[in-house]
Amino acid sequence: MSLLQMSGGKRRKCDCEVRIGHSLNEAEKNHVTSRRESALECLKKHGIHCSLDKLPNIALLASGGGERAMVGLLGSLVALSKSDLLDCMLYLAGISGSTWCMASIYKEPNWSCNLEAVKDDFVQRLLQPDISFKKKLSTLKKYYRQKDNFSLTDIWAVLVLSKIVKKIDESTLTSQRSRHSKDPYPIYTVIDLQCSAIEKFVEVTPHETGYSIPGAFVDTSYFGSQFDKGVKIKDQPEIDMLFLQGLCGSFLADLEKILEELLPLIKMLMLHELDVISDHSSSEIKQADVHSLSDPHVDEAGEVLLTLVELNLLVLRKEDPSSHIQILNNLLSGSEMWTVIVKCIELVTHWIWGTTYNFLYNMAAEEVSPSILKEEKRHYVDAGIDINSPFLPVLRKERHIDIILSLDFSETDPFKSLIKTVDMCKDLHIDFPEVPNNLDDERDDPKDFYVFEGPNAPTVIHIPLFNKTNCGDKEEIGKWRKTYKTFQLPYDSKMIDDLLEKAGMNIKDNKEKLLTEIQKVIKRKTL
Repeated sequence: MSLLQMSGGKRRKCDCEVRIGHSLNEAEKNHVTSRRESALECLKKHGIHCSLDKLPNIALLASGGGERAMVGLLGSLVALSKSDLLDCMLYLAGISGSTWCMASIYKEPNWSCNLEAVKDDFVQRLLQPDISFKKKLSTLKKYYRQKDNFSLTDIWAVLVLSKIVKKIDESTLTSQRSRHSKDPYPIYTVIDLQCSAIEKFVEVTPHETGYSIPGAFVDTSYFGSQFDKGVKIKDQPEIDMLFLQGLCGSFLADLEKILEELLPLIKMLMLHELDVISDHSSSEIKQADVHSLSDPHVDEAGEVLLTLVELNLLVLRKEDPSSHIQILNNLLSGSEMWTVIVKCIELVTHWIWGTTYNFLYNMAAEEVSPSILKEEKRHYVDAGIDINSPFLPVLRKERHIDIILSLDFSETDPFKSLIKTVDMCKDLHIDFPEVPNNLDDERDDPKDFYVFEGPNAPTVIHIPLFNKTNCGDKEEIGKWRKTYKTFQLPYDSKMIDDLLEKAGMNIKDNKEKLLTEIQKVIKRKTL
């Protein structure tokens, strides 16, 4: 099926492979149509009867929050399934850490039909040892060889993210297109770092990827390839699920935290290569094809490491590291892995994330800002650095969302994403409920269930992860937040089990409230 057939859009004057327009692509429309039938049957189980045209469209949103969001979303989905509510959800939209959960469960065909087993396998994988360094090296080299736009996101995904998700998933999102007829339609969310607030949100689905607000999309299998005037002129490998997770969850903390994590890992790459060079008798030398390197390379090890230390200090002091990069380049020339290492260091010093060819380059599209159209490359990063919940993609009016179930896994203020969304929707003239000003008083001891309503706006049900119902008083909530920081070592078995339980309680304890809100929307639609 061509992109034109899939999208239902009209071709422009040129034979474009880019779609400018706000309509949903045909594949998504077909999926949601089928899913609505399942939702109707789901509500009947709870004694709620309505016609198909009065059925509420419900989107489940999951915020970011590192492994806390990943495990929290898993626990919430299991509880929704046990409560016979999961089939009511038409969409599942994630951002940052919650997309790590999505990437894992959507690897299983029709996962919602067998979620308990999927959960058990997922948890067991999270408890496994880290991916071998050899496998990480192999993946990093592959990314470097195959991509025109190697960036910190590649390094982050391979060296850091794989430590958390315990998997290097080289499958693609488009390979899932026909495998999830019984599951909510997935939406992954990133932002264009160079864009204004109005245009920056980018949605990635199994069928199309593009800018949610202005309406500019490309087949997801083409995302990352080189385009000119709407036509693909050079193929690039389709982004795999490891890189997609890295793209979605690439800014977990501030600059210093990321450097603290990345720089030691890059040092490990260097030490590994130096060990290979010095051990001429090992079988790994033959595998790495460095047996012909001479002893002077070993003598240079001290100078290499000293230069790297000095380079690290320059980066942390935000001073120009160019001269030291050149020294390293000269010292480490002659080996592919050394070339990769130097590139990694260069990217860290210049802080270059998410580099991707711009599929809108050189197009004539009045709907899209000229600043986007004129750049050959764009930089896509974790949307959580802007608004830590994927409201904007599901608020596309073509999706006709009536209820948003917002699961908030933020580390501190559980209302920050809501308030920022209110402000952005006002700027964009999008209907969204008002959020009361007095929520600041509940930031440190929130309730477990909030409902926000407004004229012509979807009902927003907001559920903070840690709250006074499942944790207790403000002091206990604070303890739970400190235990589950956004940036920390992977969780142990007890931490995972406890977090799954807390997240599940938020659904189980509020099942009747959720059904009440669904009934209210049905009643409103029938008036």
